[in-house]
Amino acid sequence: MHISPQVPEAAPPRGGAAVPDSHGVNFFHADPWGAAMAGLYLPPDVFAHLAPHFTALGALVGDQLDEEAAAADRNPPALHHRNRRGEDAQHIEYHPAYLSMSRRAFADYGFAAMSHRPGVLGWPAPMPPAAKYALTFLFVQSEFGLMCPVNMTDSLARTLRRYGSPELIARYLPALTSTDMDALRQGAMFMTEQGAGSDIANTAVTAEPGEDGAWKLTGEKWFCSNPDAGMALVLARRGDAPGLKGVSLFLLPRELPDGTPNSYRIVRLKDKLGTRSMASGEISLNGATAYLVGEPDAGFRQMADMVNSSRLSNGVRAAGMMRRACAEAIFVAQRRVAFGRRLIEMPLMRRQLTKMIMPAEQARSMMFQTAQAMAQADAGDEAARKLLRILTPLIKFRACRDARRVTGDAMEVRGGCGYIEDFCDARLVRDAHLGSIWEGTSNIVALDVLRAAEREAALPVLIAHIGQLLGNGAAEHRAALARAEALTRAALGNPALARQAASALYHATSAAALLWEGERLPCPGRAALGELVLRHRLNPRDPLAATDDTALQDQVLAFAA
Repeated sequence: MHISPQVPEAAPPRGGAAVPDSHGVNFFHADPWGAAMAGLYLPPDVFAHLAPHFTALGALVGDQLDEEAAAADRNPPALHHRNRRGEDAQHIEYHPAYLSMSRRAFADYGFAAMSHRPGVLGWPAPMPPAAKYALTFLFVQSEFGLMCPVNMTDSLARTLRRYGSPELIARYLPALTSTDMDALRQGAMFMTEQGAGSDIANTAVTAEPGEDGAWKLTGEKWFCSNPDAGMALVLARRGDAPGLKGVSLFLLPRELPDGTPNSYRIVRLKDKLGTRSMASGEISLNGATAYLVGEPDAGFRQMADMVNSSRLSNGVRAAGMMRRACAEAIFVAQRRVAFGRRLIEMPLMRRQLTKMIMPAEQARSMMFQTAQAMAQADAGDEAARKLLRILTPLIKFRACRDARRVTGDAMEVRGGCGYIEDFCDARLVRDAHLGSIWEGTSNIVALDVLRAAEREAALPVLIAHIGQLLGNGAAEHRAALARAEALTRAALGNPALARQAASALYHATSAAALLWEGERLPCPGRAALGELVLRHRLNPRDPLAATDDTALQDQVLAFAA
């Protein structure tokens, strides 16, 4: 399925034309693969039901949502400790644009609720993961920061349902999955401490038994996004219990059951490079009431469930930002005239655009492949659980790193106008740097790929999955897959190879997915992208060789631009 882009006609080739401006474009209709990919991975009835919602959201992304995102980025949240009467009444003030975006995400589209209960967007059952991520992919093309609180609310609900007691689930899950802004309680996770970032065994915040089965948490958390959330999952050490097994998972409500504030404070908000619309802060816990979630000795393993959901969300958001960057670059290249020709007609520009589109579409394919694995894993498929376990760090590792380069290249296509804050390019570049830091830096996540490959026996499952995608042909891809597997096995004994191995597995998986999609969609450009991944990311290549990718570039751009 292909929907022709609904964009203004290209400017005539003459000097003095206005700077190309995509404002008002429907970013779902302007995406040549948007409807086709959603239709391929979603059940037909779900896709048919969501089609008008995709269209409506695409119009928002190119208009009102984009304006709100820019306004919220220019007007970050402010922390107030007291009211005008001098009373202790700590709260965070958000710009009206951020509050409007929050209503769109939590209430109008129900992103945080759609995986957990029926009724969201009028659908009579919980939505499959592919639906949530396809909608998220579209939303983040305008606003990235807000989707962190949205994802944490969704992920907290998922972890609470999996590990929480029936009493905790009954008390707190309805508020997490509400689409009523008055009843909604957003979620967060407070993990990071100054001495315990990725090394959770160094957690210093302590938990002591309190009354009625509750616990009291004391200490400081150093980097807490959405710090005024209605509830957060927190890692804390039970008294003097040593090591990682002494770290337990707790549910920390912002308000106690009697409606009074819990005993913790937001010390300050962080001044961040990107995601400025959304608050991140430091938390001081002063005997705060919290409730144990799951097994006491398995706190980190249980929190990893929420972390992995957030890692997948980071990968999805990176994919969405790369799509927006490519859309902007293509829009400019089609309309900007230099030396008597449109930029899109110039060989170097065509090469640059193709080099941007390739990682962007790799990420989209990986997003849908991972969503498909999640749906099967949630249905009880053990092989899919292992596949999900390794696909998640793969997309988080590679897509988030690629987003930094793709957004930077898009800025370059727009030229000097891309460097100023009037257009979205600068914000995309700033936000893109988040993905490779939060929920684990690139080194940590690459090592997690090896951990999943070895400790959870996920590598054979991934190799088999890639083989199924390739079918009976694709001899060159199969040879590359064998080399990627050999490199990964070598990395198991030499962690210095972890990043190289993670990249190899990512490229092998995404190339196979692109070929599989190209066989099923009326768009040969997708298979051409799979061949480009093989040529430039998997096969040995002489950096001094005069290679010519013109034919493959033409196939890609004939569809994408």
